[in-house]
Amino acid sequence: MSDAAGQQNTLTTDVVVIGAGPVGENAADRVIAGGLTAVVVEADLAGGECSYWACMPSKALIRPLTAVHAARSVDGAAQSVTGSVDVDKVFARRDEFTSHWDDAGQVEWIEGIGATFLRGHGRISGEREVTVTGQDGTTTVITARQAVVLATGSTPVTPPIDGLDGVDFWGTREATSAHEVPGRLAVLGGGVAGMEMAQAFARLGSTVTVIARSGVLAKFPRPAVEVVLDALREEGLTVHENTATTRVEAAEDGTITVTLDDAEPVVADRLLVSTGRRPNTGDLGLEHAGVQLTTKGGLPEVAPTGQVAGSDWLFAVGDVAGKVLLTHQGKYEARATGDFIAARAEGSTPDAGRFSRYAATADEVAVPQAVFTDPELTMVGRTAEQARDAGLDVRTVELPIAVAGSSLHADGYTGWAQLVIDTADDTLAGVTFAGPDVAELLYSATVAVAGQVPLDRLWHAVPAYPTISEVWLRLLEKAGR
Repeated sequence: MSDAAGQQNTLTTDVVVIGAGPVGENAADRVIAGGLTAVVVEADLAGGECSYWACMPSKALIRPLTAVHAARSVDGAAQSVTGSVDVDKVFARRDEFTSHWDDAGQVEWIEGIGATFLRGHGRISGEREVTVTGQDGTTTVITARQAVVLATGSTPVTPPIDGLDGVDFWGTREATSAHEVPGRLAVLGGGVAGMEMAQAFARLGSTVTVIARSGVLAKFPRPAVEVVLDALREEGLTVHENTATTRVEAAEDGTITVTLDDAEPVVADRLLVSTGRRPNTGDLGLEHAGVQLTTKGGLPEVAPTGQVAGSDWLFAVGDVAGKVLLTHQGKYEARATGDFIAARAEGSTPDAGRFSRYAATADEVAVPQAVFTDPELTMVGRTAEQARDAGLDVRTVELPIAVAGSSLHADGYTGWAQLVIDTADDTLAGVTFAGPDVAELLYSATVAVAGQVPLDRLWHAVPAYPTISEVWLRLLEKAGR
């Protein structure tokens, strides 16, 4: 193997993982635990989007602001909160959680599990072959005896709005890594990231306007969304739903004017564009694997094992697979795929039936989702509409979260809960909670949905008193237990 810059090196391993985010790391970890060797390739920072520009920095920004608001929501504690948040300290704490955008620790972890780490752009160049091009022009051709795993994540979608290409706007990367608080912030997009950052910057001191072409947090039940919207509007955020942006224009003084189709223009000092993401399938050399992308640029069918249709050696996990664009779900997919590849390498085809360790079945029926606004919004499984579209006969039970635990948790606690019940077997097809700190209820709901626990058995899962989880008892009572 040559070390000269501009030269071509060669390497052979069992598995090549392209992408060193949490998903790629999990895939490598599982194949190595299964007795195989792995090379992990990353063009950017090891640790990926979640570690530096998404999950971790956004939640690190949100947490101090939520803690202050929680104290102000309890009489006796509220009187002790006499100042405002220290913005510089909030940013500094966020920077610590991103390791100041230094991935040395992540690289050390990858190498610590026994993987070889290569920094560079990885591209499929033949059957079971990946060519990695480093920043100095050096190329390394890696032959994979068993599999190539794509874990390249997703990339932001920029909407085709007149004038937007001439404006210096923030994406979610810039927002989560910012060291400034704009006086006025306009947010395009009503999805999870947009709403979380909108509230965070409002609590840091910005005047915030959210502009959403369709409904805010549209994948969640509307009554749950209303709990969040009421709280945000009470805090002073302006939210325009079902409102199209027709033009964006920057003035000489740096201010940005956002022209709307049915409302007054919004003038801001900063514009955050958070209008969704798409699988990052660009420049991966997929033609060398015989893979033809869909018209929207996604991969063809990806099996629950992660195997890409039409190939016996190419796998995809996480956002690039296009199933569920959530870090925790991608890590789950990576574990199943890594175990499948390792088991298959032993010479047999593993039984990848539903809910086996080799199939990411929860992608279909039990995906947990959490929106870390304050109040929080969480859901697992299907909404009633999604369940009916899937052919299930369902009924719903919903009620406000008003139990002893919630009233103790915060003065004036407001929340909402819903069960979506599959009448065929009296199990849960979906559960939604909205309210302060309900993310801590999500795992119990996930267990109930993924485990297909009948309601008559859930009745014997007694919630501790007095906690917010007592809402489970009230929901089951209303369901007829």
